[in-house]
Amino acid sequence: MIESEIIHYFLKRGHLVSPQFFENLPQDLDKDSFYSSFSSSKPFPFVINNIPLPSSAQPDTRLSSLSKKGRTSFSIHNSPILPSGKQTVSDFVSHFTSRYRQLQEILRLRPEFQNVISIGRVSQKQKDELLSIIGIVFDKEKTKNGNILLTLEDPTGQVKVLIHKNNHFYSSALDLVYDEVIGITGKVGDRIIFANSLFLPDTPYTKEIKKSPDEAYAAFISDIHIGSVDFLSDDFFRFIDWINCCEGTEEQRTIASKVRYLFIVGDLIDGVGIFPGQDLRLAIQDIRSQYAKAAELLSYIRKDIIIFVCPGQHDAIRISEPQPTLDLNYAAALAGLPNVRMLTNPSFVTIHSSEDFPGFDILLYHGASFHYYIDSVESLIANKARDNPRFVHRFLLQRRHLAPSHSSNLYIPHPQKDPLVIEKVPDVFVCGDLHRSDVSTYNNIITINCSCFQAKTDFQEKTGNNPDPSRVPVLNLQTREVKVLRFDSYE
Repeated sequence: MIESEIIHYFLKRGHLVSPQFFENLPQDLDKDSFYSSFSSSKPFPFVINNIPLPSSAQPDTRLSSLSKKGRTSFSIHNSPILPSGKQTVSDFVSHFTSRYRQLQEILRLRPEFQNVISIGRVSQKQKDELLSIIGIVFDKEKTKNGNILLTLEDPTGQVKVLIHKNNHFYSSALDLVYDEVIGITGKVGDRIIFANSLFLPDTPYTKEIKKSPDEAYAAFISDIHIGSVDFLSDDFFRFIDWINCCEGTEEQRTIASKVRYLFIVGDLIDGVGIFPGQDLRLAIQDIRSQYAKAAELLSYIRKDIIIFVCPGQHDAIRISEPQPTLDLNYAAALAGLPNVRMLTNPSFVTIHSSEDFPGFDILLYHGASFHYYIDSVESLIANKARDNPRFVHRFLLQRRHLAPSHSSNLYIPHPQKDPLVIEKVPDVFVCGDLHRSDVSTYNNIITINCSCFQAKTDFQEKTGNNPDPSRVPVLNLQTREVKVLRFDSYE
């Protein structure tokens, strides 16, 4: 760090440094070490505290007072804690049966499925008779004529469904994946159904557009990867300075002063043993030390901001979904911060509710299943969803499930209720994992994919990932506008 940066840092915090101060600093001091030293309880030599500064150098006290007056409220709906012991075939059968029932109830809300019949009763229908069924995609193939032949099943049996290539919903049928639940209307043929229409569970386009009566903000970050040699510490410190109302333009600092909630959507640390040779890319080799460093960095953030933390694949927890909250054996220092709240992955959080406002419903999912669909679904390949995550967000919202295909993620089966079904429609759907910032809307749902605070790794180079690090989406709860702020070194 150069002297001017250090002087600027202390001045904004009401401290004055003497020339002797710099004589005691190591020549190779970096910003990470500097912040760590200054945050400790021991006094700094040759630093005068609480000096009366001229108005031009004073921190913006108006912003500081604003940050203390805003209200916060939240309720957390974590995924159930499921056992990680041995699972049997019957556990998976019960899991898929319960998932089918959950999504069947969503589809039956449509008028086309008021008189839906079970697949086992299809054989009782006359040829050319119209019917509607709801089933799980057991198989899918393309015929030599270019039509799509599905095998659908429910707890009562299986049936073949033909979707002609000239049907208006043919493109939707091309995107169908194994194990998702769909609705079909059509007419009976000889041991087959000829589809007239196809319906996904989907989210209603009539979703209420909520707006908070007061101006407040929520910020979203993920994939910080603390402990990696590629962790962008300078950018992250710049973000911390901004959220503490110490950096940025006047408008940006005003926004920072009204941030009430910060969501960290997985991969807070880089972890240990995640991939072969990772130890060669770690600046912090011990996982407890990585979380201790994370706790230290988050402790710099002002305490009137509620920080929600959910896990990802790099965190010290099982990767099977739903992932429980972070293990306190490793992340005790983080859990000890007074404004940190631990979440599962996925999780559902309602923020900023009041007597006159129901609050914003936020669905968080790190995104382990994304890669499976991005690499296999035709429309996602065509839309380059790895660089444009909004398309995979939309894909999953349409299916009302975060990982509809059995092989798209590791999961723990739940016999009563599949925790990855999107039963309640959120106001905001926020994810991470792809290291790409992207903001969109779908049926009045705000979709956000978080950026990262890690430089492009060798692994991402091999897989074709194109991260755009150090972007932070900030949602205005009053207007629903999302600004994406940059904290990298570029202008």
